[in-house]
Amino acid sequence: MEKEQITDKEAIFLLLTFVLGSTLIIGIGGEAKNDAWIAGIVGFIMASPMLFIFSRVLSLYPGKDLFDILNITLGKTIGKIAAILYIWYAFHLGALVLRNFGEFTSTVAMPETPMIVPILCLGLTCIVAVKLGIEVLGRTVAYFLPVLLFLLVAVQLLVIPQLHLNYMKPILGNGLSPILKGGFTTFSFPFAETVLFMGVFSSLKTKKSPAKVYFWGILISAVLIIITTLRNIAVLGNMLGSYYFPSYAAVSRISIGDFLQRIEVSVASLFTFGVFVKSSICLLVVSKGISKMFNLNNYRSIVIQIGLLMVYFSYVIYENSMEMKDWAFKVYPYYAFPFQVILPIIVWILAEVKARKIKSNKAAF
Repeated sequence: MEKEQITDKEAIFLLLTFVLGSTLIIGIGGEAKNDAWIAGIVGFIMASPMLFIFSRVLSLYPGKDLFDILNITLGKTIGKIAAILYIWYAFHLGALVLRNFGEFTSTVAMPETPMIVPILCLGLTCIVAVKLGIEVLGRTVAYFLPVLLFLLVAVQLLVIPQLHLNYMKPILGNGLSPILKGGFTTFSFPFAETVLFMGVFSSLKTKKSPAKVYFWGILISAVLIIITTLRNIAVLGNMLGSYYFPSYAAVSRISIGDFLQRIEVSVASLFTFGVFVKSSICLLVVSKGISKMFNLNNYRSIVIQIGLLMVYFSYVIYENSMEMKDWAFKVYPYYAFPFQVILPIIVWILAEVKARKIKSNKAAF
């Protein structure tokens, strides 16, 4: 099987779309209320050391993915246990993202349609994308994302008449505690979720690419998320926390005369594309992990089965939107912490130790 490769530009666009994914529509830092934009900055600062660790580990093992690195650093037995944990995390995250999309369509777009229908349609699209491979997915994102970002910027400009900057006051009115909590939530969702790209970026062409891709992908996405959060606060004010999908609610208020209305479909299109990419990356990582576990020749042979299981799991995982939001902001940050922080740090330390041993052995000869 030929090795798949993606350019740095395609990788940055993939990372950017993954991070934006469901974040733009669900929002960040709900605990911080009108200081949610500050929580976004705090979350980005918290995530920066971990992004360095992800890229450093990939640079130490060029051409290797997450599951290869776990096997090398932790050994076969412990490495397989860690691989199973990451396979579960990627599978669970993919199901959560699909369910976000299902709740969105059932709430604002197609309330009469059974939720399983949009989830299944998107799930099948993800299956096709993963079977085609990371190269095709990367080119697709590089083609469509600039158009969607243009729509996002246009929406930001059109919403200016609806902005009420006084809604942002008082800054730090509730103290630092809610901001730190919101920052930790933002760290885990969405920034630290990029740990899964350790299972994808073995396809990068050069050794130095991971650091560059992580830096630009996360920086651009953080700026967009913070600007969007500021917009939502300035439009919705104290009502921000009462919406499951604040971005959609904020954009729905745009009305210029009788000829420019209902442009929230542009936000929905960006959200749908982001969810598609994020779910596809999760499905790809799960498929690669299982194929490495069982020494399969090609991960594509199990994509359909795993994709359909992910669709079913996403349908049964929550009872309603309220349960989904509670999980995302109250439980998920602590649930994801071992996958996003503890295990990567352990792998990084072991990788550095092994790299130094190899250098010292070479110097001895």
